[in-house]
Amino acid sequence: MDIMDSTTIKDILTSFRNIAVVGISDKPERPSNMVAGYLLQHGFTLYPVNPVLKEVLGRPCFPALSSIPAEQRKKIEIINIFRKSADVLPIVDEAIAIGAKVIWMQSGITNEDAALKARNAGLLVVENRCIAVEHQHLYH
Repeated sequence: MDIMDSTTIKDILTSFRNIAVVGISDKPERPSNMVAGYLLQHGFTLYPVNPVLKEVLGRPCFPALSSIPAEQRKKIEIINIFRKSADVLPIVDEAIAIGAKVIWMQSGITNEDAALKARNAGLLVVENRCIAVEHQHLYH
């Protein structure tokens, strides 16, 4: 269940600027690509994650969070997830391991077990919300 209020979402989007987008597509018409492009346009630092891509939106793409070089990996604060709900738990495990601060599951994505695990590890969790839409609501 998502109990995230708009104040906490604003705090997240104001405080954290480094985002890994897990499940990003290189196809411009895909939501993950559009959202990542929006985030870049609004000053966020982007770390694309997709095991079959080498580059997205002019940025190097990594096969997994754990494969991002340590110097960059330690900067990542938000893990923005574009994967099926059933695939979220291993991403949360990686997010916890790299020291991320926020798990953000995009619209249509929820995973109660993964959310609980993330919260128990001290991460903030947003489920079933689009990060770009939330940013637009707060800043436009």
